[in-house]
Amino acid sequence: MKLNNYEIKRVLKVVLLIFAFLIGFFSLWYTNNLVEKLENQEREKIETWANATRLLVTTEGDVSFLFDIISANTTIPVILTNIDGEVKGDRNLDSSGYRGENFMLYKIAEMKGQNEPIVIEVAEGKYDTIYYENSTLLNQLRIYPYFQLGVIALFLAISYFAFNYSRTSEQNKVWAGMSKETAHQLGTPISSLMGWLDYIKESESNLPQKVIKEMEHDMERLGLITERFSKIGSEPSLTAYNLYEVLEESVTYINSRTSDKVSITIRDIDEFKSVNVSVNKPLFAWVVENLCKNAVDAMEGEGLIWFELSGVGDDQIQFDVVDTGKGVPANKFKTIFKPGFTTKKRGWGLGLSLVKRIIENYHKGKIYVRSSEVGKGTRFRIELKIYK
Repeated sequence: MKLNNYEIKRVLKVVLLIFAFLIGFFSLWYTNNLVEKLENQEREKIETWANATRLLVTTEGDVSFLFDIISANTTIPVILTNIDGEVKGDRNLDSSGYRGENFMLYKIAEMKGQNEPIVIEVAEGKYDTIYYENSTLLNQLRIYPYFQLGVIALFLAISYFAFNYSRTSEQNKVWAGMSKETAHQLGTPISSLMGWLDYIKESESNLPQKVIKEMEHDMERLGLITERFSKIGSEPSLTAYNLYEVLEESVTYINSRTSDKVSITIRDIDEFKSVNVSVNKPLFAWVVENLCKNAVDAMEGEGLIWFELSGVGDDQIQFDVVDTGKGVPANKFKTIFKPGFTTKKRGWGLGLSLVKRIIENYHKGKIYVRSSEVGKGTRFRIELKIYK
């Protein structure tokens, strides 16, 4: 099965995500192994320190080597208590803060929660207890992989947003450049055709008036298309229009150029007539036409398309464009608006992308797939600001 560009991108994203997960998992696993080894080494040091303490108490003669063993511990915080819980000594405790009367009790409880205390017999029937906590190095090593993953995630997020912004800016420039160049290229032949049309009208031509009338309509249409392309990439001016009148004009035009097997209607006419919206008429008509043409293609030239009101608020109107086409899978609801996505063999995948750009970028509204069922049809929802 051949994958399209968006399916390939999605597969690559999944592969990269799995790869990133494996890196993170390996990093955590490796660091936890190091932490476990270091933790075992620290306990061995404390046990050695405990044995040295016991021998120091019981051994007669030269005990300098035992002092060397005890003094070698410069990183692990420890507290030595007798059988009654009285503190006999400590090493490597943080002395930067104030040591109140309950400080040692608090530290002993904290150490006991971290590691199992070590009990040593210093004399017959007499026992001391050594409490210890993890060294600063061990604690830092525990949190390091999470800190590392956090930094990596932050870097990836910043890179992702920067890349998206750069790509969006580049797409905007391409859109604007292509549109303006198309408008420029259309301008010259349209001007020439208008001249030839005037010549035909003024000459003693045998062309029927109906043909000349249709040619004038087509010339007006070409002029409208040129105007639309010229507005892409620039800030279009918005004017108050009655929503029904704008929709009705576009629907009438499409109906006249579509198969009789396709019916395009406007429901809730009175409600539509009661609402005025701020739109750029040429661009908004382009939205309506693109949605209808896509629906006609989805229905394969036979079915129903209708516009119906879904809600009117204080400053916003919602209406739906519904068709009885082949539907859109739920996982494609957002993808269909991406440039280049198409299910047609000869499609460019720009129609719905252009629709979304016109509605959201130029009219500050929203368009999305409200619902769809494969084999039954699709409902697009458009949200626009009401003109007051």
